[in-house]
Amino acid sequence: MKSLLKKIITIVIEAEARAVLRKYRPIIIAITGSVGKTSTKDAIYTVLSSGPARVRKSQKSFNSEIGVPLTILGCGNAWSDPLGWIENIFHGLELIFFKSNYPDTLVLEVGADHPGDVRRTASWVRPDVAVITKVSAIPVHIEFFPTREDLLKEKTYLALALKKGGTLVLSEDDEDVRNIPAQMPAGVDAKVITFGLKHSATVNASHEAVTYEERDGMRFPTGMSFRLNHRGNSVPVFVRGVLGIQHIYPLAAAAAVGISRGIVLTNIIEAVQKHIPPRGRMNVLEGMNNSVIIDDTYNSSPDAVREALTTLGKIETTGRKIAVLGDMMELGKYSIEEHKRAGTLARQMAQVLVTVGQRSKIMEGDAAFDTSLEAAEYVKGIVGKGDIVLVKGSQSMRMERITKALLPEGARAEDLLVRQEEEWLARK
Repeated sequence: MKSLLKKIITIVIEAEARAVLRKYRPIIIAITGSVGKTSTKDAIYTVLSSGPARVRKSQKSFNSEIGVPLTILGCGNAWSDPLGWIENIFHGLELIFFKSNYPDTLVLEVGADHPGDVRRTASWVRPDVAVITKVSAIPVHIEFFPTREDLLKEKTYLALALKKGGTLVLSEDDEDVRNIPAQMPAGVDAKVITFGLKHSATVNASHEAVTYEERDGMRFPTGMSFRLNHRGNSVPVFVRGVLGIQHIYPLAAAAAVGISRGIVLTNIIEAVQKHIPPRGRMNVLEGMNNSVIIDDTYNSSPDAVREALTTLGKIETTGRKIAVLGDMMELGKYSIEEHKRAGTLARQMAQVLVTVGQRSKIMEGDAAFDTSLEAAEYVKGIVGKGDIVLVKGSQSMRMERITKALLPEGARAEDLLVRQEEEWLARK
């Protein structure tokens, strides 16, 4: 019964979303890929909303067959509340039959958990700008696709759905993504802009470095700096509170989208400097006992783990480097191999490796636990002054509980961490 009701609600909400798009005709920026979709969406929103346009973005990771329509309608997820869904449906009807101050621009995240997901959504969303981030060698969600090529093809449907004269914004650093235009039917009228760390990208980033400040006799990492380059212009960018190239890619993509929409580079940089990165994505936090936490607990994938561990290895510290890694989910037949690789790299980049979950035990860490709560108690007992603790794992591992346990007394977890809403906190 619940499954049937969910299907009916999805059909109704999608029908209303289609009608709203036909009525208000907003500019649509749609993002897909397997790395950094949500961070890219948030960065694009920061750049576009810095101007006079009224902009709406997908909340959190609203990228599913129900999440995208809810964003278009401007509604929240009612979860299992029937009255909440009735309110959402009536709100959609109100948008359709009455005049509303609807946004000029929508920034939508489009996910691909299963075959057909992007194709179905893109067929009616029809973006003006399609952004495709990197597709990892072993992408998250690949468990439900026969091969990586099948997943890449699924992502390509967003490009094929572009409106006439639309813009493709592609990751230059991913060869397969960069070559998507060559796979498109002849005669497709689309402008292409690329972004990345490669010098050949239309918008490229360079000279990335960690920034530090002195605190209590130790160098505390505070963020990062890099230069953003476009058509001979090179501008310095400083981002506080996060680490890793995982945050440079989204900002470069946002700059590319801003340029495609006619925003001048100086205004883009000004907006980027004010950008507040999303929680749970390589956020630098003060930890207990004068330690440093790198909170990367939003989700996990092989590429993201490699980038996080590489960043950990580059940071200067007087203490130890501790990697706390949870299971990477939905890797299918690649799971064993990728967890082994992560373990090998972790032992190279950190002095202490703690694992959480059955899959991660194969990493052969210094300590292994079944749950994040058990691991939290262990890590609390070993962390000391100057230590840097990287905490990362897939969403279902609830690794944010470890970060929460490591925060100093008085820190507000609800302001710093992911999944602090009541419905998440109530889950075991």
